[in-house]
Amino acid sequence: MKQESTAQKTPPASPPPSPPAQHPRDDSDPQALWIFGYGSLVWRPDFAYSDSRVGFVRGYSRRFWQGDTFHRGSDKMPGRVVTLLEDHEGCTWGVAYQVQGEQVSEALKYLNVREAVLGGYDTKEVTFYPQDTPDQPLKALAYVATPQNPGYLGPAPEEAIATQILACRGFSGHNLEYLLRLADFMQLCGPQAQDEHLAAIVDAVGTMLPCFCPTEQALALV
Repeated sequence: MKQESTAQKTPPASPPPSPPAQHPRDDSDPQALWIFGYGSLVWRPDFAYSDSRVGFVRGYSRRFWQGDTFHRGSDKMPGRVVTLLEDHEGCTWGVAYQVQGEQVSEALKYLNVREAVLGGYDTKEVTFYPQDTPDQPLKALAYVATPQNPGYLGPAPEEAIATQILACRGFSGHNLEYLLRLADFMQLCGPQAQDEHLAAIVDAVGTMLPCFCPTEQALALV
């Protein structure tokens, strides 16, 4: 994953509180843009960028509430991928990528297809706090799936979500791979990067997997 070297740095004991006197800063380059990834973008951005930083946004929680009929599922069997849910006490970890100059238009063109056309996501501006410099927040663009899009699946018990993830595959691979790669990223961020929803689904998958398919097939999915 392109961001792994950044994530290896020793994290703070817990996400520091948002300093009230600070404001999201604009990059000195007017042609620069930060893009916040909290799903597959954390390990596979697939666009050129100038810088990347691990960190978090406040006021949102990550949920496997968006259906995916292309990357991790099909029309008949939609997969489950993440979106952001507004949550006053939420904190979502991910990676912010800086694109500059010609990278901006190329990245947005690519993400418009990957996230908006195929994924059903809209854009939203968020405040991103870098792990190493949380007192210097950044404005970033995030792709968020809302209940208004036709692929939205909404909440379900963790066991039901896990069953759906175990059953689905799309053009980008198995839905289980998506879940496990996201869980791996969270481990790299350190113990302060908590995601109870993600952890509960991983636990449910771990319980179901031996009964869902033989060990050889389970390893092949991973």
